[in-house]
Amino acid sequence: MSKSNSISDDEIARFAAIADDWWDPKGKFRPLHQLNPIRLQFIRDHLATHFGRHPLHDKPLAGLKIIDIGCGGGLLSEPLCRMGADVTGIDAGLETIGIAAHHAHQMGLSINYHNRAPESLADEKGHYDVAVNMEVVEHVANLGTFLSASSSLVRPGGAMVLSTINRSLKSLVLAKIGAEYILRWLPVGTHDWRKFRRPSEIANYIRPYGFNVRVLKGMHYDPLQDTWGLSNNLDVNYLMFATRNKIN
Repeated sequence: MSKSNSISDDEIARFAAIADDWWDPKGKFRPLHQLNPIRLQFIRDHLATHFGRHPLHDKPLAGLKIIDIGCGGGLLSEPLCRMGADVTGIDAGLETIGIAAHHAHQMGLSINYHNRAPESLADEKGHYDVAVNMEVVEHVANLGTFLSASSSLVRPGGAMVLSTINRSLKSLVLAKIGAEYILRWLPVGTHDWRKFRRPSEIANYIRPYGFNVRVLKGMHYDPLQDTWGLSNNLDVNYLMFATRNKIN
């Protein structure tokens, strides 16, 4: 894969070192496994509504072309495929893509995995109905380049679903210090608080490409139930659903 200025070599190395843990629900990616049910519910419900589907249908995303950018080991790509979507997963980590492709093969799923960055896909502009950017923008070296390339892949009338961590005092305490140093949910150094992104920043980056933010939801952790849920509090983790204008 050619070098791109949205790729952080340090981030690639960090995730390569723990790539074997992707599908271990009790391993280093346990927080993502716990987040997956509400992330998938959010993606399914808003895509189904936008594209005129029933969210509780057996294959609510049937026929939709989805690119999962920064797909990691495929924790979202696989269930999206099971919902009927035609899924392409890309990630800058070669080891990570290898894990994703191997697991999909074991599960009997047909997912197109590639060791690519979105800016290397210039020949696929407007090729996808949906771009999914989940827990990835806080790890890129150049956010503007990354979101520009990601936006260009979505066709007019399509959608983008994004999740990340807000840059706030609360997120510094909970998502950085608490998650890495106190609770040990994540390896120390997983996140750089300075790269956390406010919703307004993301919206400003994608608006010039015809995207309008339609829904913002927070994600909160319930320590008593050891589960995550949706909320209206955006102080730490949040989800964003945006749609791209149609061409008149």
